[in-house]
Amino acid sequence: MAPEEDDTLPAMPPVSAATPEPDPDTSARARALLVPVADQRAAAPAPGVAPVLPGVPSAPRPRVQAPGGEPADDAGPPCPWCEVGNRPDRHFCRRCGMSLAERPGVPEARRPWWRRIRDFGDRPAPWAGDRPRLRRGIGRIVTWVAYGLALALVIYAAFHVSTAWNAGRDHFAKRAQISPDAAVASRSFGGHPPKSLFDKINNSWWGPGVSQAAEGEWVEARFMEPTRLLDILITSGISTKPSDLSEAALPHRMDAVITTADGKKTTRHIKLDQVSGPQQRKFRAQNVVSVRFVIRSAFNVGPDKQVSIAEIEFFTRATTSGT
Repeated sequence: MAPEEDDTLPAMPPVSAATPEPDPDTSARARALLVPVADQRAAAPAPGVAPVLPGVPSAPRPRVQAPGGEPADDAGPPCPWCEVGNRPDRHFCRRCGMSLAERPGVPEARRPWWRRIRDFGDRPAPWAGDRPRLRRGIGRIVTWVAYGLALALVIYAAFHVSTAWNAGRDHFAKRAQISPDAAVASRSFGGHPPKSLFDKINNSWWGPGVSQAAEGEWVEARFMEPTRLLDILITSGISTKPSDLSEAALPHRMDAVITTADGKKTTRHIKLDQVSGPQQRKFRAQNVVSVRFVIRSAFNVGPDKQVSIAEIEFFTRATTSGT
């Protein structure tokens, strides 16, 4: 049964089947919101590094950058040091920094010290890059003191060159024994005169004939001609046998008074040991005319013993040594 129509309801308009047309303003706004997409068919960008074969990559060669300058700089005179052009108003080279007024030359040889003393305070300024030696106040004083000592040594050597020459000859020369021409003593024991000291026989002896140390007693050897003495040999006691050491007192300290040809006297101090046999001592003296041995102390002294000396031998420079 079909429904009945209600006359009270308003009539509905008929629905149209046609599609409504879009608003042109709305379409424009939608197109503006779209993001453009790049064309995928476009060519790929070139790589930043070119492809190379497998292996050690080759490093790029360095670029040498020359000192830049204005074109007008090269038009000036060249530098005498590096041959680079500079403007006429420049005083120093724009490349090496050297003075344009000076020219390179052969360096001056170092002068001797006695010539450098005259211009000690007038020294040239150091070159660029050279570090001058610092000269303080105490350094100059030490330098002058060193110069003074060197000068004193030169003067001393000049006045003593003959002494040094003779000392060298004495050291390397062969020795020859020499006997004095005469012998005297302050006193002598009976049968033992002072010439027994120089007879080259070691079982004869000299004694002053005084007991105890016999301090102050002396014996003297004299030479007719001035003689150069190098060494002496002294044999204490009455012989060279060790068993005879206790038979007499032995000299310990003696003074050797040397008299030269000009009358000058020099004293040498001789210290002996308490041993048997000869004892060698250096005795460098020249132009000797006499030597006096003065007893100062002795070993093994006693009231029944006197100081005894068996032998004193002198040695000079041998004439056949070739020196």
